[in-house]
Amino acid sequence: MSLNDEQKTARTVMRLTIIFLMIELLDELVDGVRGAAWPLIRNDLHLSYVQVGMLLTIPNTIASLIEPILGILGDVGQRRQLILGGGVAFAIALLFISLSNDFSLLLAGFVLFYPASGSFVSLSQATLMDIEPTRHEQNLARWALAGSLGNVIGPLILAGIIALQSSWRSAFFVLAVLTVWLLALLWRYPIATPTSFEDAPALSFKDGIRNAIAALKRPSVLRWLTLLQFSDLMLDVLHGFIALYFVDAIGTNNTQASLAVTIWLGFGLLGDFLLIPLLERVSGLSYLKVSAFLVLGLYPAFLVVPHLKVKLIILACLGLLNAGWYSILQGQLYTAMPGQSGTVMTLSNVFGLVGGLIPLAVGILAQQIGLQPAMWVLLVAPIALLLGLFKV
Repeated sequence: MSLNDEQKTARTVMRLTIIFLMIELLDELVDGVRGAAWPLIRNDLHLSYVQVGMLLTIPNTIASLIEPILGILGDVGQRRQLILGGGVAFAIALLFISLSNDFSLLLAGFVLFYPASGSFVSLSQATLMDIEPTRHEQNLARWALAGSLGNVIGPLILAGIIALQSSWRSAFFVLAVLTVWLLALLWRYPIATPTSFEDAPALSFKDGIRNAIAALKRPSVLRWLTLLQFSDLMLDVLHGFIALYFVDAIGTNNTQASLAVTIWLGFGLLGDFLLIPLLERVSGLSYLKVSAFLVLGLYPAFLVVPHLKVKLIILACLGLLNAGWYSILQGQLYTAMPGQSGTVMTLSNVFGLVGGLIPLAVGILAQQIGLQPAMWVLLVAPIALLLGLFKV
């Protein structure tokens, strides 16, 4: 390959990387807008709590059945069609949501959106891993930062649109337009399947299933899949219970609970930002071991310290230290499965079905013994990481 060809390839990789990170930013913008817009949506469409529960459960359940299939198809020669088609469906789903004036159309939009996100966003992440196979952890750190930015900016977009005397529908319409723009950018670039990088023979869907089953028999793959689920106790699960913990267990008001969530998100965003240069200097696994050890000490202190200000300081430290857990563990999973980046999505979804029951289990435990003692269960996360990484 000539120097000119190498420069051209490097520019293509850089541009694709930026586009894929923008796709993750967009996905989390949607999540941020949707989370902040729920009260407005409920009041505008006169939704009951049962209907809200259906909107959160039915699309996710359907997507959990579809996404494992999409991951395998992404490894056997249909990656470009799936990402671009998923992007089109992503835009249409947002358009449905923006036009919805009753429960049925809103549900249809969500049912389409969830698997579309899997095809458009998750396979974009898989392709990002393929184009720079020696920088999984670093690029996933960038991916996590883009997602954190989206989570923070999303509610601000909704607030700005409401301040302009528009409705929540306008926010989703703007996001649909942004999706079309990103699709136009991505359409110009080739998107290859992992097998095509090495001129490997074409695989059938049955071959993809056999490869996924074979991967599950490998101890290293099982290790990273399991640790990813345990790590989520200190990530999304803790995030989901922070506000309730401060109100129900500590006795704060809603404003103070919102401050706690903001501190958690803000320092998590800072941690994601600092992690990118850090991973250029130290091993991701070395950092993860130190981080898990520190969290093992800080989390019990967070639970037992009585002073609110001290609790908030410790919570900020936890948000900072937890940054990188997903990026490093997911990066190790991609590294353990070369040429099977789509299958990583499949296996992550399968294990996620079990991991998705953890918040329910914590909720049931909290109902039985109280939220304060139930929160100690989350300490399993750093313990599992330290045990799982002991010989790595």
